[in-house]
Amino acid sequence: MPEEQSGAVKSNGLALIPFAVFIVIYLGAGIILQAQGVEMAFYQFPSVVAALIAVVAAFAMFYEAGIMDNFSTFAKGAGNEDVMCMLMIFLLAGAFSAVAGAMGGIDSTVNMGVTFIPARFITAGMFVIAAFLSVATGTSMGTVGALVPIAVGLADKAGLSMPLILAACLTGAMFGDNLSMISDTTIASTRTQAVELKDKFKTNFWIALPAAIITIVLLVVFGAPETATAVDAGEFSAIKVLPYVLVLVLALLGMNVFLVLLIGILAAGVIGMGYGDITALDFAGNIWTGFQGMIEVFLLSMFCGGIAELTKRYGGLQWLVEKVSAFCKGKKSAQVGIATMTGLTDMATANNTVAIIVTGSLSRDISTKFGIDPRRTASLIDIASCVMQGFIPYGAQMLTVMALSEGAASPLAIMGCNWYLMLLTVFAILSIVIPKYSDFVCKGEWDWENHKPMSDKA
Repeated sequence: MPEEQSGAVKSNGLALIPFAVFIVIYLGAGIILQAQGVEMAFYQFPSVVAALIAVVAAFAMFYEAGIMDNFSTFAKGAGNEDVMCMLMIFLLAGAFSAVAGAMGGIDSTVNMGVTFIPARFITAGMFVIAAFLSVATGTSMGTVGALVPIAVGLADKAGLSMPLILAACLTGAMFGDNLSMISDTTIASTRTQAVELKDKFKTNFWIALPAAIITIVLLVVFGAPETATAVDAGEFSAIKVLPYVLVLVLALLGMNVFLVLLIGILAAGVIGMGYGDITALDFAGNIWTGFQGMIEVFLLSMFCGGIAELTKRYGGLQWLVEKVSAFCKGKKSAQVGIATMTGLTDMATANNTVAIIVTGSLSRDISTKFGIDPRRTASLIDIASCVMQGFIPYGAQMLTVMALSEGAASPLAIMGCNWYLMLLTVFAILSIVIPKYSDFVCKGEWDWENHKPMSDKA
């Protein structure tokens, strides 16, 4: 059984001010820039700078302990084992995505999907392609960027519902963002809850799968083209899709995630050099490019880890756990509370990875207090953040869809067709309130002493 809160740290709500500073600055800058008509307004003010200001605020608030004492606490949080593992996985995931993309993996995946999906299933097919591509690459933004221009052309040519096909691309991308072994959200949710990627995937999968199946059926029924249309697809190589499949299979088999990503990077590099798409120098450069693409989330994770440790030391997290716990009567309400808290944080920050990093430590404390299986918590916070991210009109995914489709459909119309995200929410709730479904979704008891599933015990 989980241990109860020790109560050794005195509850202090004021210790949460640094986190409030971060959210207010990040959200406030976005609102102001949005009012001024700036494109991608919520992504103009660097999140890392907002976090740095929050760090300074924390040091100023707790000045009585001394700068070096506070820095020691901050460094303990920033250098926490889970945080450091998360940072290394971020870097390797970024490198894999960059190398696989550079050798033509994304283009081959899209073209292969368009080639083999019958024209009458175009809308449903775009959802399936987006889902596979986002699971394989770990990026919803890259998926949206690759598919939306194709979807717009197909919709115009075949007389398809523009909001529906754009929603299919968006929600398919969020499917992978939520499930992918190498997405920022999966990495953050599993490391903050200290669970294995494969365990979170299995739990999450049985919530996402029925939602995806029903969505595909609905898209087949309501997304059929008015006229028979030949789909023009570019060239593809199945070999270039292999690194994505390799990473997914090895991760599901339980191989260490560091080895999985290193093998994926090497496989993508060898295939790319074998086909002449990249040179050895390009291979090294793409790895560095992938690292650079993760710098923001890398630094943000460090800063948030440090702030969380300071907040914990001075009683902020204890206060928040007590307040949230007051509204929770047991496991079910606590799970709803954790998911709601994460979703609202994503609404405020317009970034699902940031939302998970900010709320991860608190979610873990609440889960421990109420005996909630951490595999379930990791799944819920990932689902809640991705659902909200797919709906907010100022989220990067929706803004990218609007930009690439040149306003062919309004955000409100697209949101009304986000059937997968609606169904995902329904099945997530059902997995909480229906005992048999809950047991099926998260199989086996959790070993609180050794912090792993009972089935993994020697």
